[in-house]
Amino acid sequence: MPSVTHDDAPLLADLMPWSVAPPRLGRGWPAAPDAASLRARWNALLKAGGPDREALFQPTRSRTPYSAVGQLPGQGGGTERLARATGPCPDPVRVLYAPFDEQWLIPDQRLIDAARPELWRVADERQVFAVEAAPARGAAAPGPAGPPLLATSLLPVLRTGRVRPLYRRPGAAEPNLAPGLTEHLAARHGRAPSPLDVLAWATVVARPARAGLVVPLTADPEVWERGVAVGRRMLWLMRRDGERPRLPGGRRPYVRAPLPARPPAVRYDRDEEALHLDEGRIAPVPPEAWDFEAGGVRVLEAWFAARTEVPEAGTLAAIRPPAWPQAWTSELLELITVLALLAELGAQRTELAEEPLPAPITSAALRTAGVLPVAASARRPASVLDTHEEGPEGQLALI
Repeated sequence: MPSVTHDDAPLLADLMPWSVAPPRLGRGWPAAPDAASLRARWNALLKAGGPDREALFQPTRSRTPYSAVGQLPGQGGGTERLARATGPCPDPVRVLYAPFDEQWLIPDQRLIDAARPELWRVADERQVFAVEAAPARGAAAPGPAGPPLLATSLLPVLRTGRVRPLYRRPGAAEPNLAPGLTEHLAARHGRAPSPLDVLAWATVVARPARAGLVVPLTADPEVWERGVAVGRRMLWLMRRDGERPRLPGGRRPYVRAPLPARPPAVRYDRDEEALHLDEGRIAPVPPEAWDFEAGGVRVLEAWFAARTEVPEAGTLAAIRPPAWPQAWTSELLELITVLALLAELGAQRTELAEEPLPAPITSAALRTAGVLPVAASARRPASVLDTHEEGPEGQLALI
């Protein structure tokens, strides 16, 4: 059977046409691994006045304490200028701060240089955000270190590539897929794929090319189902929805020696398969979990650094837990489990991503079928008018 080269494969940008640049925080202190520190930082900011508040805020060209901005969609922060704000801290929300690193964020547009309100309008419990984890141009081919396409149910604030919501409206309405794509796949496979099936397949086979991430497609129903099954497993592990992932007994990581109040460094012992945090010790930690990378960075090292790097004294970021919270240990054990299970899928993902696929569905075939090119409207956000948004200084927001 003929096979497809990656030059013939459709672009992710055509299959999921609406995309948004990742949010840009502009300052680090509105995000943290724990919510309590964020409330304390907010209170410290509001206790300061005049120049002291401005210095603590860390103004940029996009945001100062005098910027006039509205509420984030679905959030309840104030809209008066921050220089004279007196209200309580908006409830922190869980976000994906870095690959596989879930943290907390104060959802207040006055604190964020570029919040991307269009993403907040479609964020709900049924949304899935696809995030380009690797540079779209000139990147190396994916290997067992990690996929170039991540997925999350949380709002992503990663400093990576484009963000592509799976749905253009709340409530899993209007899939962000090229119009006619699922119908074309149904005709070729004999069964209509769900939007999540398409994303699952893309998560497995997406790879960088000159023009961006490409997603080879196949009309072979058996290969398609195999790829979707692997992709569904990957999505479940990355999103961590519902039942928590677990390794079989004997392979589950445990705290073998208590972690210190402030572990200064992390070290991995391959012979022991153990993670050492000063005198603290976690084992077993499979080498594949320790070696797992995303965007060229070892995930476990980056996760640990985000919680132990010492910030500049006198800044809001310096307000942090006095000791290592128990919740972080639980999160670390789950992260080790997720990375180990994802690594186990690496061989299947690599086989599907790198081997020529049978019965290819090329970009040319999609153009002949009228699926491509997509209309310009498919690349723009849909109108979402069923949420109340307050504008600057309490004015009615026009959206």
